[in-house]
Amino acid sequence: MMQIRHDWTKEEILAIYNKPFLDLVYEAASIHRANNDYSEVQISSLVSIKTGGCPEDCSYCPQAARYHTDIEVQAMMKVEDVVSLAQKAKDGGASRLCMGAAWREVRDNRDFDKVVDMVKAVNEMDMEVCCTLGMLNAHQAQRLADAGLYAYNHNLDTSEEDYNRIISTRTYNDRLETIENVRKANLTVCSGGIIGLGETVDDRVAMLQVLANMPKHPESVPVNALVPVKGTPLQDQPRVEIWDMVRMIATARIIMPKSAVRLSAGRNEMSVLEQAFCFMAGANSIFAGDKLLTTPNPAFSDDLAMFELLGLRTREAFKNGRPQQTQPLAAAE
Repeated sequence: MMQIRHDWTKEEILAIYNKPFLDLVYEAASIHRANNDYSEVQISSLVSIKTGGCPEDCSYCPQAARYHTDIEVQAMMKVEDVVSLAQKAKDGGASRLCMGAAWREVRDNRDFDKVVDMVKAVNEMDMEVCCTLGMLNAHQAQRLADAGLYAYNHNLDTSEEDYNRIISTRTYNDRLETIENVRKANLTVCSGGIIGLGETVDDRVAMLQVLANMPKHPESVPVNALVPVKGTPLQDQPRVEIWDMVRMIATARIIMPKSAVRLSAGRNEMSVLEQAFCFMAGANSIFAGDKLLTTPNPAFSDDLAMFELLGLRTREAFKNGRPQQTQPLAAAE
């Protein structure tokens, strides 16, 4: 079993990424089998609880208010509607529900109170609950933890060097601070990035290095392929080659042996054979359901048919146990 490291150099990671393709997949598959149940894949379902109207300028995102896309701004969903979607997802084989809101940051208001109620309700269904709500402070993270949140997603997107080309409305450090606040509340971290933004291989490697050298590896590392959306600055980006996706997944698997590596956005464009390569290279988590926030995604029935074909099983919730919660922080002044 490979030793868990937190001191990877860019040169080491680049050498892994650039290995001959079949050698890379073989090494990643071997490490995956030594550290995980390779036939088990977690299914997560992603629900947009508040859609559109975001003040940020993320170049890839159709929910940014400044871009003219087909996304209609929708108010916060009702708790009972989220519970209904969660039940549908659970019936389809999902063991985690991720709730996303198009916010720059969490604000202490009635909408956040409603999110806390959603977390409590879905947690009571014995599903892992994940949220992606933008930046949040330590007290907000603790409040979510107290409500039963299991994971918080906050992607790095790309390298620190490339970051300002993609987003100008928040800094790379803002993202790292949010992840630190999530850790302080003893929540599990879900953090990865997007390829196909026009970044270089060095940018991809630099992003993986930041994740792999965190004091504790993210429990979940999503690898997203850009889905270009008309009306966004990256609308004309070419589709990511499957070879690039497999290289990213394999490299992430080798340097973060025990993390769940999540085959995320862009899967709708992949054949079953292409996805099989991703699973062989170490992907052991997917998003399922008709939509990934606002972009198309394979249906549960298609995924379960693929699982049967490939001999994969769905992973149950809380396989690694529930997080040990810290003592609540003192109330904010």
